[in-house]
Amino acid sequence: MKTTQKKKAKKNGFKRFWKLGREEFNTQFFDITEGGDLLVKEGNHTYNVHSLLKKYGSPLEVVFPFILESRVRNLIDIFDAYIKLYGYKGKFFYHYAMKVNQNKEFVLPVVSEGGHFDVASVNELWLVKRMLEQNRFSPKIRVTCNGPKTEAYIALIEELRAKGLTIIPIIEDHNELERFKNFKGETGIRLNMNVRVQSHWDKRFNRYGFREDEILKLGKIRNLSVLHYHISSQIEKVEGLIVPLKRALYIYEKLREKNPNLDTIDMGGGAGIPYEKKGKFYTGKSAINRIVRTAKTYCEKSGIKHPNLIVEWGRFVAAPAQLTLYKIISEKTVSEEGKRKWYIIDGSFMNDLLDTWALKQKWHVTPVNNMKTRKLQRVWFAGSSCDSDDKYTAGGGDISMPRLEDLENGDSQFVAFYDTGAYQDPLASHHCLLSSPAKIICQDGEIKVARKRETSEEVGKQFGW
Repeated sequence: MKTTQKKKAKKNGFKRFWKLGREEFNTQFFDITEGGDLLVKEGNHTYNVHSLLKKYGSPLEVVFPFILESRVRNLIDIFDAYIKLYGYKGKFFYHYAMKVNQNKEFVLPVVSEGGHFDVASVNELWLVKRMLEQNRFSPKIRVTCNGPKTEAYIALIEELRAKGLTIIPIIEDHNELERFKNFKGETGIRLNMNVRVQSHWDKRFNRYGFREDEILKLGKIRNLSVLHYHISSQIEKVEGLIVPLKRALYIYEKLREKNPNLDTIDMGGGAGIPYEKKGKFYTGKSAINRIVRTAKTYCEKSGIKHPNLIVEWGRFVAAPAQLTLYKIISEKTVSEEGKRKWYIIDGSFMNDLLDTWALKQKWHVTPVNNMKTRKLQRVWFAGSSCDSDDKYTAGGGDISMPRLEDLENGDSQFVAFYDTGAYQDPLASHHCLLSSPAKIICQDGEIKVARKRETSEEVGKQFGW
């Protein structure tokens, strides 16, 4: 019995070190095998990530739709639970911001768990049309349309509205306000709020929507049902979600004086995730509790109708559902002291994980194999392009990886970057004409190839060769 407990404690020690199996870090589905390989658990199904790399090669993106489904389901359930607990009179609708990841393996699981859509372009709305034609979802699904509206975008909005789809264009400016005067369906309007929060995206000037002073002068707006705002992305504290909501509730109250059919507040995106897996980061549960309680308190004090609530938390649901995997192909010393080394990967951060370069994003990183070794090396990672910015240094911090000199002959060391399901695919490129990673889908114990590894000829054709 004592021997078993010691083995379990030793195993859990490695799990704690690599911050796996912890719900507060969104790693509750990850574990380590007896042999020291990264393991993903889907109920009674398991996926040995090292074995996947041996079969499908690297670089490799691995998508786990069950994680996405779990997060959408939990998000909706928690909102509904707090709405019931507080006796809130409005309804909740989750709208997946399609710009986060338009791949089918991300979009369809959202639909399956009761999600709706937020689109930002005519092409994203075309995907909705395609799904509607293929009977992928119930006609009762709701679609909000953000972004500047081209004539092609507006024409498709009107086409789908005529087919019975609940499609709500969010009006961005005076031109769109005039253009949608004769629209027969519901409309929304976007608020450019003068509020700043601690987040990735905290701009002094916001080009979207109407300023507070402008929106209150608009008067009666045809079929207005939704007040929409988007304050930021990867908001770091719950207060960053609550402060703008309070301001939006005030604007909602004022707009209802001339627009009594206004019944919904769309809070946009912004909910963050704990990329770095350190310290305390708010949970979805704590954020949702505050949101519903804040709305209830304000409405009760003001004596106004409880609005329906929409969130478009795309990163929140999508990011944890994908791993991006690389092989270490060589090493070099960083400086003369030689205490830290460059580990060169067989892919590119600038191509595959663009936020590394664009936003100085910090990722959770672990080995895929040799996870139980105690002989670790301080490293930074370098990509395979010829660009000096193609690197990952964790903001100058230390990253621990197994030492390459300890590998047995013929073995390779692989590395996993977590939470890569949001934004990285839509923003991916082919800098230096490097191929995109292959992509596989793991669900229900089965593995499907969603994107084959690109050949030189296939990449060249994209550039006219």
